[in-house]
Amino acid sequence: MLIRLRNSKAQTTAEYAILIALVVGAAMAMQVYVKRGLQGRVRDVVDHTGGGGEVAGETLEFSGSQYEPYYSESQASSSQQIAESEDVGQGGTVGRTSTTTTTGTRTQTINPSEEE
Repeated sequence: MLIRLRNSKAQTTAEYAILIALVVGAAMAMQVYVKRGLQGRVRDVVDHTGGGGEVAGETLEFSGSQYEPYYSESQASSSQQIAESEDVGQGGTVGRTSTTTTTGTRTQTINPSEEE
């Protein structure tokens, strides 16, 4: 009787593990469709906004164009200089000095859509 009870517990644990795996798999599969739905709603709002609105006395103007990653251009450059020196003194003492200089620049340009 005790052996049957132990096998039943193991079977129940396996069933829960399978159930959790199915729920996680379904959520991951639906992620693509949820993203597309949200992007569609945002585009619909931008397309139907018209001339904009008014917030705190300032008029907002919407261009109606969407962000597209292939309309952006990025350039980056970096340089690094390292100077190291090592001095050996009396009695075998060693003194080490290291100086590092790093500089970097980055520019990004987003070109507007050709559709406007």
